[in-house]
Amino acid sequence: MKIICVGRNYRKHIEELNNERPISPVIFIKPDSSVILKNQPFFIPDYSKDVHYEAEVILKICKLGKSIDKKFAHKYYNKISLGIDFTARDIQNELKIKGLPWEKSKAFDGSALIGEWIDKNEFNDINNLNFSLKKNGDNAQLGNTSKMLWSFDELVSEISRFFTLKIGDVIFTGTPSGVNRVFENDLFEGFIEDKNVFNINIK
Repeated sequence: MKIICVGRNYRKHIEELNNERPISPVIFIKPDSSVILKNQPFFIPDYSKDVHYEAEVILKICKLGKSIDKKFAHKYYNKISLGIDFTARDIQNELKIKGLPWEKSKAFDGSALIGEWIDKNEFNDINNLNFSLKKNGDNAQLGNTSKMLWSFDELVSEISRFFTLKIGDVIFTGTPSGVNRVFENDLFEGFIEDKNVFNINIK
């Protein structure tokens, strides 16, 4: 299993981090060792003093595919959920200044939370889905998939140009605005519409 992540897919998130709007999806990969095991907390790594949460709708690939046409892309994922891309922002900023890859800040062990999977057909329109992240009971991030610069199908098609998609692969589709630092003893809850798909403690 590989985890393909998309950066800068929501305009307001691009603005809050003072990044440039990309002309094509920003793509990076997390290894399977980044996945947090079920019912385990997120442990703040000792090499970062500024880890941020980034809640994202995620897709589960159900069919082998390469160079997928956009009009067929919907056939290649059958389940969705919400995840968190934990990011060591201080390390990322240092790497960006030096023009170096982001992996140390994005792909470290335990940096990817995957919520409970839901059949996409349970929703009327996955391209107009509300999702939210609560931090200690308060809304931390609110998003809607209609606000993405690139839709699910466009992302699947674009990603498959470069990487063969395999059954079980996961795509993180980008985060809306509201990202911020995590602290020890925080509790995060993730929702797609009214469905609670994860709860995780910070240690």
